[in-house]
Amino acid sequence: MTIHRLYTVCLFFILMSTFSLSQKRMTRQDYVDKYKEWAIKEMQNSGIPASITLAQGILESDCGNSRLAVNANNHFGIKCHSDWKGEKIYHDDDRDQECFRKYNSASESFHDHTYFLVTKSRYQSLFTLKSTDYKGWAKGLKAAGYATDPAYATRLIDIIEDLELYKLDYDIKNPSSKPKTEVAQNTSTSTSKKTSAPSVKNNGYFKFEINPLGKHETSFNNGVRYIRLREGDSIERIAVEFHLQVSDILRYNDLKGDEDISSMRYIYINAKRNRAHRDCPTHVVKGGETLWSISQKYGIKLKKLARRNNLSETDKLKSGMVLNLR
Repeated sequence: MTIHRLYTVCLFFILMSTFSLSQKRMTRQDYVDKYKEWAIKEMQNSGIPASITLAQGILESDCGNSRLAVNANNHFGIKCHSDWKGEKIYHDDDRDQECFRKYNSASESFHDHTYFLVTKSRYQSLFTLKSTDYKGWAKGLKAAGYATDPAYATRLIDIIEDLELYKLDYDIKNPSSKPKTEVAQNTSTSTSKKTSAPSVKNNGYFKFEINPLGKHETSFNNGVRYIRLREGDSIERIAVEFHLQVSDILRYNDLKGDEDISSMRYIYINAKRNRAHRDCPTHVVKGGETLWSISQKYGIKLKKLARRNNLSETDKLKSGMVLNLR
């Protein structure tokens, strides 16, 4: 064998070895180690158990090894749906060549998974569960139609228990292990400087998720997305920033349109819920509170709150009254 041929053969084996190493499959534990911090952050922002997020990622993406995960950064098998304006990839699933969302990074996929569950009405009931109730979440996802596999809930639960992922739901940064159900005034923002949300490029769908200098940061209250208001804010400016109609913001916040929002501390950019979180079954009225202010405080639709307490939306409240929030 000539020196040139020997060199060629050695080079071939070196390249093959390098390729083999780069193609090493991720294991379940590899996946958990790589993405658990993201899952915990999403839990702290929305109340979705970190264990559920990771178990779904492991199951839906084959531990990050699937074609959708590798070529489209899609870790949760989320399909395009009519409201998706980003890039797409086509993949055989229940039917041939179905449309799936394509992301610029895995972090976009994790962030969109949260947004998808928070904003789709069929998952609303899940946010009445504690973030430590992984079994309830798993069964709820299956019941809501997240996957067609009849054993979907069982498979999620098995992954969580095999890897002891439920321990992450008691993250030390969130010792009470409750979803973000505090009133919006006291809830920390989801994209602070120290724990900023993953940067998301403008792909036509994620514009509202980017928080460049001067833009609003978003948080959750009762599973509803809101922003803190700043001096000079107007409903028109907020509508432009978040690609909403002025009428949407008015409806989300039970406003008529002629109110002065300069005295408001926060405003919702998604529709409020029909009831409060299960940890907040009642509220004792304090002096100066109105039915509207209480509906904003707990992220409940004003009409639903009034009806639940046999009141009209404009009724005056007496200090000490106990209102049913659920």
